[in-house]
Amino acid sequence: MLENVSLEFVAQRSFHKTADQQPNGFPRAFQVAERKWHDPYRPIAVFRSGHAQTLLGNYWYRPRLELTPLAEPVVVDRNDGSRVLCRCHWQREAATGNVCSDRLTLLLVHGLEGSSNSGYIRGITALAWAAGCNVIRMNMRNCGGTEAWTPTLYHSGLSGDVGAVLEHFADHYQLTRMAMVGYSMGGNLVLKLAGELGSAAPCWLRGAAAVSPVTDLAESADALHEMGNRLYERHFLRRLMRRFRRKAQLFPEIYLADAVMRIGSIREFDDHITARYNGFQDAEDYYFRASSARVVGEIRLPTLLIHALDDPFIRMRSDTRSLLASNGAVELVESCKGGHCAFLASQSGGGRHWAEATVVRYLMAHAGHALRSDAGDAFNGS
Repeated sequence: MLENVSLEFVAQRSFHKTADQQPNGFPRAFQVAERKWHDPYRPIAVFRSGHAQTLLGNYWYRPRLELTPLAEPVVVDRNDGSRVLCRCHWQREAATGNVCSDRLTLLLVHGLEGSSNSGYIRGITALAWAAGCNVIRMNMRNCGGTEAWTPTLYHSGLSGDVGAVLEHFADHYQLTRMAMVGYSMGGNLVLKLAGELGSAAPCWLRGAAAVSPVTDLAESADALHEMGNRLYERHFLRRLMRRFRRKAQLFPEIYLADAVMRIGSIREFDDHITARYNGFQDAEDYYFRASSARVVGEIRLPTLLIHALDDPFIRMRSDTRSLLASNGAVELVESCKGGHCAFLASQSGGGRHWAEATVVRYLMAHAGHALRSDAGDAFNGS
């Protein structure tokens, strides 16, 4: 049976790793997670196609896990007049109410036309919170209802926004263990920042993870225009053009609302809108400069990359794959099945949402962060 077969492989390296140090006195659940942060991915047998995984992945039931009563909104100012909205879930000291600054803090970055409220973001938030982590859900500029907060558009090259948000929270809350997690377009931003930092990453930044990242923008944009993917392309285009029209209403001195007329593909949108208003020569220049593929060879942070070979529209170039596979800091995990940002699994130790559990386990193992003593059940209920 398909569900009983692991369809996963890791490029050129053994998957199972032991952390450099085994902290003393940590709960048993953490010790298990540190020795083996990974359960093999076994897809649900009835979902045999990447399309089925992709479409159902966003709608599959997620058990409610207890979070803080309310997410704390925090606004991060950028130096170009833009502001970024984050929603924070803090573990607090029982006696003082202060933020537990020594806990692992995950910064989560959503994908194209998503937000801090996207299903996969809420899912990993609940899981990480139950495991004892602080969680920051970042909205890219313009997302999460913040179009009026910036005169600029957002795009796949704005890794500086992710870096600025990390620095803001590290400084203001004296956080000692942070990691960044990105999905799809957010995955590209996370990998791009990790590569740009190289060996100069701050000591409090302990790791990174990317699920279904768009490492090669040009190839993935063209894949969206393939006949079998037009449904996805139309979905993204409708939302991108709707957002652009709102920007034109808010900033008519900058944007022309009719600029999106006669645009019929993501590449055309990036050629006429993204490149035009963000200082790129054209779509090809944007794709080249914004793709994390250019810098993944420079990544030195412990980094997990999860990608499904049946992802309908993410295309990874062979040279990009080679750079990732030969980088000792990167765990490149590719599976035959899983779709885009889905990875719905047969019920196992990782729950239905396998990628989310795997990311949390990996980052906790590499950050030396202790699970709460009751966190073991969290990984079985996702």
